[in-house]
Amino acid sequence: MANPKTSPKTQQEAMAIAKATQKPGQTKEQTKLIAAGIQKGIEQYKKQHKAKARERDKAQKKRQKAKATQVETAPSVAPDTTAEVTHIETHAPSKLPWILLALSWVGFIAYFLSQ
Repeated sequence: MANPKTSPKTQQEAMAIAKATQKPGQTKEQTKLIAAGIQKGIEQYKKQHKAKARERDKAQKKRQKAKATQVETAPSVAPDTTAEVTHIETHAPSKLPWILLALSWVGFIAYFLSQ
């Protein structure tokens, strides 16, 4: 049961679980074998958990790196074009209706004066 890679905490957990599920008439050797199996299961679970955590970290770093490159490239192109578009949209549409209104009034006045 004493594996050099296994932590004492894992060994204690495995033995506690084995003793908790011990059947009447079960020998100490059988309990130790069961504890060894439980210990292997705990170790395997921890290995899988660490591997999944590494994969999540790698994926998160990739997302952060992609997001950082997006943020770096976007501001150099976007502000110039958006500034021009908003400048055109805010000034041209607000003047156009007034110009058309003035022209229509001039047209109406000229029509009535000509009659």
